[in-house]
Amino acid sequence: MKNERFEDRRSQPENRGRKREKVKLFTTTVTAGKHKGKRIEIPTITTTRSSKSILKESLFNTLQFEIMDKNFVEVFAGSGSIGLEALSRGAADAYFIEYNKIAFKSLENNAKNIDPAHAHLFFGDSFEKFATVYSLVKRSDEKSYFYFDPPFATRDGMDEIYDKTIALIETIEPEVCEMVIIEHMTNLDMPERIGALSKIKKKKFGRSTLSYYQPTQTKETDGTN
Repeated sequence: MKNERFEDRRSQPENRGRKREKVKLFTTTVTAGKHKGKRIEIPTITTTRSSKSILKESLFNTLQFEIMDKNFVEVFAGSGSIGLEALSRGAADAYFIEYNKIAFKSLENNAKNIDPAHAHLFFGDSFEKFATVYSLVKRSDEKSYFYFDPPFATRDGMDEIYDKTIALIETIEPEVCEMVIIEHMTNLDMPERIGALSKIKKKKFGRSTLSYYQPTQTKETDGTN
């Protein structure tokens, strides 16, 4: 069950002298694994939303033990609830990219509380920082899972968000990628193929849908077995 509280951001240095701004914070918990029960705070701001619990449960039921000892990259990370859940369930390292200062502060708090040694945080625009994170996981001996949850395009200034996200995914090489998962608006039809990746599954959750992609060669090989 989610709890909520308010935090006065006026006391922070960058907000001193400004009109009081109250940010509504929800708390949820890690649902399984070695960090089960630890709290995750989620700020309610226009650029960040929490993934539904049923959606998150379905995601990790799909991934199950496959993520163990793998890298997990959460792009548009918000509070980091997906990547931190992956760490709890056995991922070796998780990488988070978030540009909103309020969301990033919550991400820092959550990572510190749950698994600071294996959570790697990057502040900035996901489209600009992705290459840096990608170069790090590319040097790893393990393949990586990539989770993209771009802000819904219905918000002002977000019309091109999915086109830019798809262009970003097109840069992912099969030898680096185990799987790409995209959380997106249900009324958006995602392409069957993105770069070297093919869609293998999608599942709807009201206004949100998860689409799963794997390297095309892997999919075709699996289909012949």
